[in-house]
Amino acid sequence: MVSMVGTWMTRIAISWLVYRLTGSALLLGVVGFAGQIPSFILAPIAGVLVDRWDRQRVLVWTQVLAMLQSAALAVLDLTSVIAVSHVVALAIFQGVINAFDMPARQAFVVEMVDGQDDLANAIALNSTLVNGSRLLGPSIGGVIIAAVGEGWCFAIDAVSYIAVISSLLAMRGLTKRVRPREHGKNVLQELREGIAYAGRCPPIRNILVLLSIVSLVGFPYTVLMPIFASDVLKGGPGLLGMLMAASGVGALAGATYLAARRSVLGLGRVIPTMSVVFGVGLILFSFSHVIWLSLILMVATGLGFMVQMASSNTLLQTIVEEDKRGRVMSFYTMAFMGTAPFGSLIAGFLAGRIGAPATLLLGGIGCVAAGVWFFISLPRLRQFVRPIYIEKGIINEVRRGVMTTSEISVPPNS
Repeated sequence: MVSMVGTWMTRIAISWLVYRLTGSALLLGVVGFAGQIPSFILAPIAGVLVDRWDRQRVLVWTQVLAMLQSAALAVLDLTSVIAVSHVVALAIFQGVINAFDMPARQAFVVEMVDGQDDLANAIALNSTLVNGSRLLGPSIGGVIIAAVGEGWCFAIDAVSYIAVISSLLAMRGLTKRVRPREHGKNVLQELREGIAYAGRCPPIRNILVLLSIVSLVGFPYTVLMPIFASDVLKGGPGLLGMLMAASGVGALAGATYLAARRSVLGLGRVIPTMSVVFGVGLILFSFSHVIWLSLILMVATGLGFMVQMASSNTLLQTIVEEDKRGRVMSFYTMAFMGTAPFGSLIAGFLAGRIGAPATLLLGGIGCVAAGVWFFISLPRLRQFVRPIYIEKGIINEVRRGVMTTSEISVPPNS
């Protein structure tokens, strides 16, 4: 959480820095594109390697490199030599790091959790920590930017990485270690195997498609926030921090809800519901010119996006085969982070042509449409998920022997 507070400070600082230097909505989109496109290109290959390598060691190295990236931003900004080209280059570097970090981080969860029953709660608790920091980070970042500038946000972020690196090193020997998979095939063969596996499993495929659409058309709202804070709502970095913090409040509430759930049953309906909530929140926010109303709508968008994303993560982690976990979670990274750069680029371009509010309106409509499509596909998806739940003992009656597998019927909201 300490490290993530620093990360959210850096995110808001980069957005404000680029907009302060250029005043360009397009360049905000370009920087977002540069930071996320490596995940689209490299994540599938990274997933194969994560299935082969020691995941804890991978995470230590990614965090060390991320610390160096934040330190470079701090030095360049505090010495007043930073330019947008530097920001773009370092954003690409961070994107390469994330391409390996995210699938390794997601796959490592199962090594920290002893029982399958606790997996959903563990993912939700992790989301609670991430979104708790999302609440604090932008608020602190906005104050620091207003007081002493963006450079100190980057410097604090670099120091904060010490916390997560120390935590990872302290885990050595304490986790449920999954032995790196033996590999007799080359990387491309294993990648094709992973793609075929995800494509043959409708629940995995549809979850990834929905997440891709929402990330493409909805998630770029974060790129446009400096425009709304400055031009639409007539505020400054403090208001930008408040808007992002409000989104964090919603995300934290959603994570708390997920952490309190006792079973993955019911998440199939939660995923499209939250996609619709996220989309409606964006649509209404695009029309708002009142600060207090905009803050409330940011709470709704934060809740919708976080719950949809974390629920998707939980279901994927629950139904995926262990030897393909790294690859499937790399597809999750690709769907979440990999499509977002295209969305950022498109959003920046459209905002420069039709305005940020109209751009956000279109994105919200897209999220609602994607959620409705997933709702329609739910009955067919349940037929594929049911035997997996039975095999893993997730349905309690089967595990206790109260009902036979021929008698089981997954609840309608599963």
